[in-house]
Amino acid sequence: MSRADPKYSRVLLKLSGESFKGQRGYGIEPEAVNYMARQVRDIHQMGVQLGVVVGGGNIWRGAEAEAEGMDRATADYAGMVATVVNALVLQDALERHGVDTRTQTAINISEVAEPYIRRRAMRHLEKDRVVVFASGTGNPFMTTDTAAALRAIEIEASLLLMAKYDVDGVYEADPNVYPDASKIDFLTYRDVLDKRLQVMDTTALSLCMENKVPIIVFDLFEAGTLQCIVEGERLGSLVAEKQPV
Repeated sequence: MSRADPKYSRVLLKLSGESFKGQRGYGIEPEAVNYMARQVRDIHQMGVQLGVVVGGGNIWRGAEAEAEGMDRATADYAGMVATVVNALVLQDALERHGVDTRTQTAINISEVAEPYIRRRAMRHLEKDRVVVFASGTGNPFMTTDTAAALRAIEIEASLLLMAKYDVDGVYEADPNVYPDASKIDFLTYRDVLDKRLQVMDTTALSLCMENKVPIIVFDLFEAGTLQCIVEGERLGSLVAEKQPV
């Protein structure tokens, strides 16, 4: 049960493909998916309206396929299909945890998911359904980070949550390579751009900056963190226009 009322009434959660593979080197780990579903369920029960954008890197990476000689646009479309697989797996896990869920895709796969229609997505949220957004923006050469920023703006989310696997925020350098690297609790959008920090791609960051969407980068797999953030606790790293009071 929630310890406090939520600070945010509607949020967009970005789940990377890395989150789906858990301890495996690739693919989908059911235990990791069930864990994520429980975390989403907990904040949904608080009354938070939630959209989720999923990546597909646990199954397919377009840039790597391009490096092997594949046409980049075709490789990216294959990546969009990979995100649909993750979305359906997550939808199933959420519904088994009692969360009414809809999956919407930016490419037409009407047999398994709804097409993305902004007004329909908003209506689902208003009816307390979690909406899982798959296939990125539906365009090649665009990342799922950009899709997350775009959907956050479109559904009028008050916060974009960038969930990471085994990383609890933004660091001055990769903490897995440089163990002494310092964690940064707050950055402006311009700080991220100037320091070339790997928070998200520059297109996604620019969208958030132009539309003043705050971003919190956090470790989803640290139990209870997602709920604490939604309640207003300062965890992870905040990227915003200015330091909150």
